[in-house]
Amino acid sequence: MNIRSLTRGDGVVIGAAVLLFIASLLDVASCDGPDSICSSVPNAWGMTLGLGLGTYMAGVAGAALIVAARLLPQPRKVAGLDMGTVGVVLTVSTAWTLLWWTIDANGAGVGLILGLIAALVLAGGAIAAPLVPALGAALLPAPKPPAPQPYGGQPQGGYGYPGAPQPGQPYGGQPQPGQPFGAQPQQAQAQPQPPSPEFSPFWFAVPVPRPLFAEDGSPTPIAELAPGTWYLAVEQRGPALVAQTQDGRRGVLQDTSGIQRG
Repeated sequence: MNIRSLTRGDGVVIGAAVLLFIASLLDVASCDGPDSICSSVPNAWGMTLGLGLGTYMAGVAGAALIVAARLLPQPRKVAGLDMGTVGVVLTVSTAWTLLWWTIDANGAGVGLILGLIAALVLAGGAIAAPLVPALGAALLPAPKPPAPQPYGGQPQGGYGYPGAPQPGQPYGGQPQPGQPFGAQPQQAQAQPQPPSPEFSPFWFAVPVPRPLFAEDGSPTPIAELAPGTWYLAVEQRGPALVAQTQDGRRGVLQDTSGIQRG
């Protein structure tokens, strides 16, 4: 699970679900009598099981399904339906049921009123999240890319540095001590080609999980780029980018729409 895949719409859903659960613990009816009588006004759990578990908790369960569908790398099914779709249906059902509970109540309490507001916000956020661009933005900002090394400094090994010298080999492929002058070391025989003058490598992050395909054109993805992680673009091929993963693998990112450059 990648928490950085959550959107602002998911944040609205989570906040409304928490508010809905709190409302289920409050009085469902108003009371103007003495404290001895008003203290016996039940909440949703003391009223009927259908109101507490079948209405309030149905909305909370719907929010949980929506968020789980966003966090899971592969979509799951519930009774043959998409998990997120089932969650949206539950949130709408909760809002509809609480609306009629509030209308029929002879003096709705704070539990019903607050629950209705939370259910309406929950259902609205679940429906509008994939439709409104502002709600589709990432809930958590992407981490900043690592600071570039100063010119002339020793590059750090590992992710994002293609063509780093091997341990024990001088940078630039100079001959080893005791080797005849002019002879090339075996490790430096295959030098990486420099990028074209029209393209400069840059760091980028993807807004949603994107497949990375092999450079030979194979249709099977070799990796999946996840939001919230910075990758290095080392080459451009038309609208596609050749990207390098954390473990040094290279592949073609065909869908570059909405990427964030570092």
